[in-house]
Amino acid sequence: MIILKSAEEIEKIRVASRYAMEILLYLGGFIKEGIETIELEALCENRINKIGNIRPAFKGYNGFPFCLCVSVNDEVVHGMPGERVLKGNDIVSLDFGILYDGFYGDAAFTYGVGKVSKETEKLLSVTESALYKGIGEVKEGNRLHDISHAIQSHVEEAGFSVVRDFVGHGIGSNLHEDPQIPNFGEKGTGVRLKKGMVLAIEPMVNMGKSDVMIKENGWTAATKDGSLSAHFEHTVAITDNGLAILSRI
Repeated sequence: MIILKSAEEIEKIRVASRYAMEILLYLGGFIKEGIETIELEALCENRINKIGNIRPAFKGYNGFPFCLCVSVNDEVVHGMPGERVLKGNDIVSLDFGILYDGFYGDAAFTYGVGKVSKETEKLLSVTESALYKGIGEVKEGNRLHDISHAIQSHVEEAGFSVVRDFVGHGIGSNLHEDPQIPNFGEKGTGVRLKKGMVLAIEPMVNMGKSDVMIKENGWTAATKDGSLSAHFEHTVAITDNGLAILSRI
């Protein structure tokens, strides 16, 4: 069931989402060669504690033990912070959510470590621009899969592939709500978009094939062919004034 949000609820989601993105951008300042991914988790937790009126959305969610998902290179989503040391030409996707006053916000950003290759730069650029292609379809009266089709078309035209095993989602007083938002689909299909809908749109894009596997930790998804994967996410809403990107800083 899709839960439409009031203007007041959307404002709470906006606060949560902006905190999530602010912390992701803060952490980006520490992405460099030689840092262990667990250090990013510690920096994240310290930042949350300093702000004081927010809680991490992921820690404890279905047993996930960390505040931050840190996915490196071929890892698609749900990477676990640990002793892995980042090196030049790596890419690292940070996925992060916040709970504020009973409502969630969600965001993701992929960073290059040091100087990355031209093809890696293209992957990051195409994935981020695919997110905005999808967001551009978030209009009252459009269909859900208009978002999906815009993302898929942009990615595949660039020679990359969209991950099909994981999707975007509705968000509100629950971290994951209906509707699911695949990053592939047929234009003009899916539920009709309405005012009050709040969506976390998150293209996950592989440099190689779309197939993924789950690592032994039971959480981390990685590309089957070992190719690089990038991930960008915004939380958006359809309001009285049209589209609002709630996680934009």
